[in-house]
Amino acid sequence: MNDPLDNLIFYQQAMQLYDGCWEDCEVLAQDLRGREVAKQLIRSCGSISANIEEGYGRGYGKEYPQFLRISRGSARETKGWYVRSKQMLSKELIENRMNDLNGIIAMLSKTIKTLEEKNRKGS
Repeated sequence: MNDPLDNLIFYQQAMQLYDGCWEDCEVLAQDLRGREVAKQLIRSCGSISANIEEGYGRGYGKEYPQFLRISRGSARETKGWYVRSKQMLSKELIENRMNDLNGIIAMLSKTIKTLEEKNRKGS
């Protein structure tokens, strides 16, 4: 079954990021301090795609941009948790994740702006 949500690039990237985050958390879980970071990291990263899903499921009214803003906030939080994991994850991996997150944040911001402009015109 083809879900139109799967065609959204920022959603695809959020799901790919989650898969990578899962692997990163396996590394973090090897240390007591890393396990605490991993708990927060996997939650914030999972929240990115989860809020896109929930907002999309509610339709294109005023709620959708709000869920995308929450998703963007979760992406920013995830960046913070990656910074905090620098003792256990490589600099290169963290830079790659930051680039992925920055791309997702940029696409979410553009989509939010577009949807809000459409909502204003439609009011």
